[in-house]
Amino acid sequence: MEWQGEKYRTAIFKAPVYGRVTVRSLGLQGDSQADLRVHGGPQKAVYAYPSEHYQFWKEKLKRELPWGMFGENVTTQGLLEGKVHVGDRIEAGSAEFIITTPRFPCYKLGIKFGNMDMVKRFQESRMSGFYMAVLKEGEIEAGDQMRIVESGEGPTIAQVFVSED
Repeated sequence: MEWQGEKYRTAIFKAPVYGRVTVRSLGLQGDSQADLRVHGGPQKAVYAYPSEHYQFWKEKLKRELPWGMFGENVTTQGLLEGKVHVGDRIEAGSAEFIITTPRFPCYKLGIKFGNMDMVKRFQESRMSGFYMAVLKEGEIEAGDQMRIVESGEGPTIAQVFVSED
C-alpha cells in the first residue's frame, strides 16, 4: 500500500471469512504476514482481538469499525487481556492454541487508520489483544466457541503488556 508517497508491504488489512478455515502451524490458510521479523512465525501464528474493545474504539474514533479492523485473525468474545494468561491453552473448532504474548502495535496500524497517532492511542488503551501459537492444526469457523482448556502459569496478557510498555 502507499502512505504519504511511500510504498509499504503489509498484511494488516483483514476481512471476515465465512465457512471453515484451516489452521496450520504458521497461521490460517489464506492469510499472510508481511514482516516476519515482528509478526507471524510459530509463536505469533494467530492474532486474537477481543470483540468487547470495538465499542470503545467506535466511540473514541466516532466511526463504524468492521471486524478485522485491528488486523486480527480471530475476533474473540470473553477472552480479555486481564483474564487470559501466557500459556493458556485454547480450543476452537478442531484446532488448539496456546497464548504467547500481547501485541505491540507498529506504524502499520497508523497507516491503516490513516493517522499515526493511532499507534500511541492503541498502546495507551492497553487493549492489545494477544498472539497464539498453534498446538494442534485443525479447522475453525466464525461462531466457534474459543474456550480455555488449560490455564497457563504465566502472567496475564495485561501484566505482560504493562511490563513491556
